[in-house]
Amino acid sequence: MDTKISQVVHDLFDTDVEVVLTRPDPQFGDYATNVAMQLARPLGKNPREIAEQIASRLREAGDFSDVTVAGPGFINFRVPARSLADTLDHSWSDCYGENDDGAGKTVIVEYPSPNMAKPYSIGHLRPANQGWAARRLMDATGWKVITDNHLGDYGAPFGIWVVGYLLFSSEEALEKDGVYELGRVYIETKKALKEEKERGESTLANQVQDWLIKLERNEEEAVSYSKRFNEISLKHIHDVMDRMRISTDHELGEAFFAPRGKEAVQVLLKSGIAKQNDDGSVIVPLDDLGIKVPLLVQKSNGAALYATTDLATVLYRDETWHPDRVVLAVGSEQQFYFTQLFALCKKIGIHTEYIHLWFGMIDQVNEDGTREKMSSRKGVVLMEKLLDTAEAKAREIVEGREVTEEDVKKIALGAIKFSDFAADRRTNILFDWKTIFALTGFSGPYVQYAAVRVNKIINDNPLTSSAEIGTYDYETEKAILAKLLDYPSVVRLAARDLEPHKVATYIYELAREMNRYYEQTPVATGGVSEVEKAARIALLQKVSHVFTHGLSLLGIEVPQKM
Repeated sequence: MDTKISQVVHDLFDTDVEVVLTRPDPQFGDYATNVAMQLARPLGKNPREIAEQIASRLREAGDFSDVTVAGPGFINFRVPARSLADTLDHSWSDCYGENDDGAGKTVIVEYPSPNMAKPYSIGHLRPANQGWAARRLMDATGWKVITDNHLGDYGAPFGIWVVGYLLFSSEEALEKDGVYELGRVYIETKKALKEEKERGESTLANQVQDWLIKLERNEEEAVSYSKRFNEISLKHIHDVMDRMRISTDHELGEAFFAPRGKEAVQVLLKSGIAKQNDDGSVIVPLDDLGIKVPLLVQKSNGAALYATTDLATVLYRDETWHPDRVVLAVGSEQQFYFTQLFALCKKIGIHTEYIHLWFGMIDQVNEDGTREKMSSRKGVVLMEKLLDTAEAKAREIVEGREVTEEDVKKIALGAIKFSDFAADRRTNILFDWKTIFALTGFSGPYVQYAAVRVNKIINDNPLTSSAEIGTYDYETEKAILAKLLDYPSVVRLAARDLEPHKVATYIYELAREMNRYYEQTPVATGGVSEVEKAARIALLQKVSHVFTHGLSLLGIEVPQKM
């Protein structure tokens, strides 16, 4: 459709223009374009006049069933359903919805990057979901994608762990409760450090720093503790990631980059990019880039910070993979820090496009109806417990049906993940068990059920021949055809803007459209002719592909049964 309009524009005005089609209110037409207003200035003509000329040619061509001009120069038109079906068939392939916008380019996507000092919590639910969706969207648009789980496995947490273990724990407790014992120890030690500071003392704090120094010197006892604690924590992280069905190509944590970071700081000092303060700390001034607050890249005692390891990470990635883009799935609270870090990248000559894929917090509803950030005082925060609860609720909604445990897990995970894409990632999301498991409305189970229903109809009515489909007019399926034709542009925009909620919204709207269709149209029963049945089943196969593909971009699988 857009190419036909582009040809008309070329024939009329001897100019080439990209025609963008939108979907107006159905009362005005199936599609609309403002191409006349785009042409008004370069052609020096009234947009309404240009629109009338284009509309006249389109009517003469006979490709559209109705062409009208509205307002200052909008062109609205309707398309016969059969033409939509032909357009869909012409553009259809096994990878329908994908494109090669990123062909020849490399992107690194960093997620979920949990801190190893405590059990995997709901605080890393959004980095996991949003990061995975970014990965899938980049995959679907032709990028070469490299993923990295940038683990928080260095610094103060290690010292806190050792001091806490020696004071409050034992090998028996560690053997029994693993990462949860490490988490308890971490919290208890942090509390003890706070109380000590309030008393004006520093014995424990000094011990924490001593253990960090021992680790930096590779002293045997410190290395042994580090290896033991990290093994326990990393196994737990992998277990949770497996349950969430996400993975990464690499796991290069802060410990890997810390020595490199310190070396890089020395290089910055020698080049004059960094400056050393009187107390020995090192900063990089950023006022020449419009940021008044300098970036601290090394503590006064020589210890590494996030900025130290991130500096090394930036340099390593640039030297190793030469990425065109790096996407960091990290919460909104780090926005200013990443502004500083990205400014540092420019200052040291890194020309990679850096994107902070930030997102809002997870809220919950209190008993009085108010919203607040989800916390351990109010509900589930540990990911394993949250997943256990989700699976229990999934079993409730399929109770009495022959649904496998594998499908239960898909439903549970689909409900949790889909809720993450309920709105723009930059807004806070509301975690409400009733809403995310609702079988009606904007929810994972609702769209998964729509996909399961389509697949059941297809499986119950295998398509034996499509030879006579060419005689079918598709008027009953027109809204579905138009919706399917929208899918490639939805994926393109979602990938361009890194906004996977656009895919979620589209999938929900397709599910709603399918439910309306079933209410009005028998697909394969009730006196349906062989031509009608063949055409409808063939179309449902395309719907099934889009459901499966779209949900997979969000990290959600379609169950066999629900």
